[in-house]
Amino acid sequence: MNSTEDRLAEIRGPVPPVAHNARTIAALTTNPGCARRAVMDAAGVDKRAVASRVGFAPPYGQSPFAITRTRSFIAQVKANGCAELLRMLRETLRLDIKEVAYRDLEDAGGNDSQEVRHQLARQVLGTAAKQVDDAGTLFDHPLLKLPVGGRQVFLEPDLIAFQYQGVFHIIAIKSFAVIDGQADGGKVASAAVQSAVYVVALRHLLQELGHDPAAVSDRVVLVCPKDFSNHAVATLLDVRRQLTVLKRQLGNMERIDQRLSHVDDGVTFDLAPDRDGRPTRAIGELCDAIEHIPARYSPECLSTCEMSYFCRNEARGRTHALGKSVSEELGSVDTVETALRLAAGELEPSPEQQEAAAVLRAALRLREECLA
Repeated sequence: MNSTEDRLAEIRGPVPPVAHNARTIAALTTNPGCARRAVMDAAGVDKRAVASRVGFAPPYGQSPFAITRTRSFIAQVKANGCAELLRMLRETLRLDIKEVAYRDLEDAGGNDSQEVRHQLARQVLGTAAKQVDDAGTLFDHPLLKLPVGGRQVFLEPDLIAFQYQGVFHIIAIKSFAVIDGQADGGKVASAAVQSAVYVVALRHLLQELGHDPAAVSDRVVLVCPKDFSNHAVATLLDVRRQLTVLKRQLGNMERIDQRLSHVDDGVTFDLAPDRDGRPTRAIGELCDAIEHIPARYSPECLSTCEMSYFCRNEARGRTHALGKSVSEELGSVDTVETALRLAAGELEPSPEQQEAAAVLRAALRLREECLA
């Protein structure tokens, strides 16, 4: 164990690190400049438990209804050897083949070990990359592996890797509806980032096996219900931008030692649980540890980070808490109080604040005109 791993273990406390998955890895891209999240995720800290201990438990979570609906839709799409999925793939990718060989990689001879299942995926997908005739075409539940922050993370997607004419396509099956050809933009964006995680993981696997990682397409197939029915529709989703952001953030995770150099010795998120697992760590002491590492809160954090409600409370009165567009518009104006005083002419702006002050005064005049 090197010094970086020792320090991360100290920050986490004497508990196993929280395992990453595609959802948590995708969430890393929403706020790459946040040092607090980078350190906590690299150390494998249970952010939900920490936030709950200090009184800011995140109120969100996937509902049982949504989970059941998603499983039902996935089962429908994959029924009868993926007959429905094959129909959509022919329409979306214009396949000219009549039959597709399907293989489920979830069963590794009755052994449910992650390492065994990953080795099976390596063997089968490596053979497919060689374009062997009987290697198969559709591969369900491939267990992939990706290094994140110096730790190997198993990714068990409930999707299919599709190989045709030497090209693999990631297929993401989601239960949110496409209504009149349009889907919720936020949900599509989330699906794109999560799919990009699988693209990176599959490319990593092929590269390890000596194959060209470019054999994995940067266009994924998104399958969703159409309108208000359970009839499925497939569309191609370009994830090149998400891949660029994801690779950069994964690279930052590998350089976590640079972040740790600004964290004082002794700072830890250890909850000191008792025999029953209840945390005993003093709340004030834990809050001091959290606040020691600077956060970069934005409203987008509320849907992606378990620490977001603590950070929002901490950022109260700061202009960056109002969102990226407001923060960029106001530049060096850091607080809401300063912004209001500049708008009212009660404060002389510094040279760096001249442009922002003009914008604020114009906004105040427009408000007064509207109210009049």
